[in-house]
Amino acid sequence: MALAEDRLMEEAGFRMSEATAGDFFALLKPRVMSLVVFTAFVGLVAAPVAINPLLAMIAILAIAIGAGASGALNMWYDADIDAVMTRTAGRPVPAGRVTPGEALSFGLVLSVLSVMTLGVLVNWLSASLLAFTIFFYAVIYTMWLKRWTPQNIVIGGAAGAIPPVIGWAAVTGSVSLESVILFLIIFLWTPPHFWALALFKSDDYARAGIPMMPNVAGQASTRRQIFAYALILAPVGVLPWALGYTTAGYGVVSAVLGAGFVWYAWKVLAMAADDRAMKPAKALFGYSLLYLFAIFAAYLVDCVVGRALMMGGI
Repeated sequence: MALAEDRLMEEAGFRMSEATAGDFFALLKPRVMSLVVFTAFVGLVAAPVAINPLLAMIAILAIAIGAGASGALNMWYDADIDAVMTRTAGRPVPAGRVTPGEALSFGLVLSVLSVMTLGVLVNWLSASLLAFTIFFYAVIYTMWLKRWTPQNIVIGGAAGAIPPVIGWAAVTGSVSLESVILFLIIFLWTPPHFWALALFKSDDYARAGIPMMPNVAGQASTRRQIFAYALILAPVGVLPWALGYTTAGYGVVSAVLGAGFVWYAWKVLAMAADDRAMKPAKALFGYSLLYLFAIFAAYLVDCVVGRALMMGGI
């Protein structure tokens, strides 16, 4: 009897979910979420006024849930191209462990929950920025930019760059130049980071029909653009010190990190056209992850230590 009912449900287009809690957690893109949470936390701590610790925890949790919602909606819509890319074929939706309907429902529920929680319990400016981020990533980037233009990462990078601004707004109820500079660091970091990945994963993107820069403009043009972005990113990373927001300690760390980014980008620029191993591109991709974590960690430490010294009267 039970088998007959299962067969009827499958014929009608329904099936029992095989998803586990781990599959739904994977929909949240936990690696991306961790970066979002960290940069948002830095923005929250860097804000010049204090926030109730409980509200701070609620804000970070809401931002994390919103980031996860974006990931779930992205995986729902991109299931077709994820299925043909070796890097993403094992994701829950293309692998068949989570149905598209489940992923969509999960993403929508989390989106509403995160925005309403942040708005009601913290403030509506930060909630509005979070809502915009989810919409921009899930609709503007995922449904449009990603499949239609090689500038997908350039424009779409705005979604990943907003979290520190949300963290700042959660504390202050406003947006400042300092938070915008944090946004710019991530925004300018995004193209060289993802184009480095696209250089050694170009076959994957070609199979999926995604117009990443190496597949559209060619590797030589992509390498030049990576280097150009590195040259812009390096001084922008030092701006917080130059404008007096941090101490010289951050200035030195950010300058060294920026010089390293330019060096790795130069190695990519100088890479031989027939270099199939793509070692310089892989090295830049790895270093770019270190760069973003390290520069925001340096900013965080500078803020915490600077305030401790001020409170101690030193």
